[in-house]
Amino acid sequence: QVQLVESGGGLVQAGGSLRLSCAASGSIFSVRAMGWYRQAPGKQRDLVAVITVDGRTQYADFVKGRFTISRDNAKSSVYLQMNALKPEDTAVYYCNAEGMVVSPDHADFTSWGQGTQVTVSS
Repeated sequence: QVQLVESGGGLVQAGGSLRLSCAASGSIFSVRAMGWYRQAPGKQRDLVAVITVDGRTQYADFVKGRFTISRDNAKSSVYLQMNALKPEDTAVYYCNAEGMVVSPDHADFTSWGQGTQVTVSS
């Protein structure tokens, strides 16, 4: 099993910044990609940003130029630096990881964190 633990959410005023962190642990053989999704009340869960093991990144249009995703492969961790936050960024942010476990037989895994609340006040 692979567990993801997020941290760094909170309450911030519009225009402020927050940094989210997520660490993966467990029987991990390799992690191909890690990313962040968010879900606001009554809405679907949307991709925010994703980063592959070789550093390729993808961002949702609504965060381009404001958010930066990074990762530490040695620590199986991913980070999301969020700047110029807007009230519409308010949501629960979820960490996601995809890769292979050690056993059985390097099977694929997809894991989610428990979510961390980000609230941006106007």
